Amino acid sequence: MADDARHSPAGEGRLPDDAVKGADAAPPRSAWNLAATAVFRYREASIVIAGLLLVIYFQYSSAAFLSPANLENLVQFTATTAIIAAGEVMVLVCGELDLSVGMVYALAPFVMYFAMAGGAPPWLAVVAGLAAAALVGAINGFLTTLLRLPSFVTTLGMLFLINGFTLTISGGFPVQPLAGELFTRIFGGNPWAELAWALAIAIGLQFVLMKTRWGLHTVATGGNPTGAAEVGIKVRRIKTGNFILCSMLGGFAGMLDAFRIGSIDPLAGGSEIMFAAIASAVIGGTLLTGGLGTTVGAFLGALALAILKDGFTLLGVSAFTFDMILGAAILATMTVNIHLSRLRDQGGG
Repeated sequence: MADDARHSPAGEGRLPDDAVKGADAAPPRSAWNLAATAVFRYREASIVIAGLLLVIYFQYSSAAFLSPANLENLVQFTATTAIIAAGEVMVLVCGELDLSVGMVYALAPFVMYFAMAGGAPPWLAVVAGLAAAALVGAINGFLTTLLRLPSFVTTLGMLFLINGFTLTISGGFPVQPLAGELFTRIFGGNPWAELAWALAIAIGLQFVLMKTRWGLHTVATGGNPTGAAEVGIKVRRIKTGNFILCSMLGGFAGMLDAFRIGSIDPLAGGSEIMFAAIASAVIGGTLLTGGLGTTVGAFLGALALAILKDGFTLLGVSAFTFDMILGAAILATMTVNIHLSRLRDQGGG
């Protein structure tokens, strides 16, 4: 139509070239439309926006919020939870749940300590702690996939078993990690080093989820386990491998914290850090129903929880109020994520 008008005789009905170009070009999109599209398409975008708003609010309410000392507190709150949350994402995406990872967080540092006390070099002691964590994950995977026990039951039983075992081998007393200054600083003695570990793990596992066969099979297993098995995906291997990965990350986070704090406590971690990790994963965009998740989102979810917790502490808000807000945030986030997923499935994004 525009071409007909442009070449009509005697200029009848002829449109200026600029007008023709304007008619052919798509209308410019407003900043609000672009922001809405980003939030709709990228699950991590909404938590980034929420985090920035929280930072602005708490900095306005307390000038100490962005001080160097308080930023270190934020890092400490974020890093450990984010590492465990990354492991939980891998388990959740394949349709399972790990409730025992908080106890592995306490067990692995003691295995590391006993290895160091026995004369092993620090790096080998860390490997021993990771091996103990991997064994727990393998048992979780075996009981869940081969004996067909619900992972909730499997890992709940393992939670109590590991807790009792850790208290038994430790005698209920804390100990101090035995390592040199440089090794300690690299493995969590410097809080920024711990944050670097958390970022590397989140980005690395995000790449695994999106770009590797293991990640694609993990998503397929959680989205449709029957269909995944029918096309040849080894569902049991995928689930067991992700249980092992989750436990190893829980143990690794515990060892990093042991070096940061300078003490290994048999009562550290537990259910509190496990639920914080699951909450971070959910807030970051991972569905508890499986088939969809993001480790970068879990990292951002852990950061958002750290901002909330630290900001409320600075403002003197009760911990009970924090739990209420956290519960509301989980419910709201799950509702939004489920509806956005449905819209994407219908071709809305």
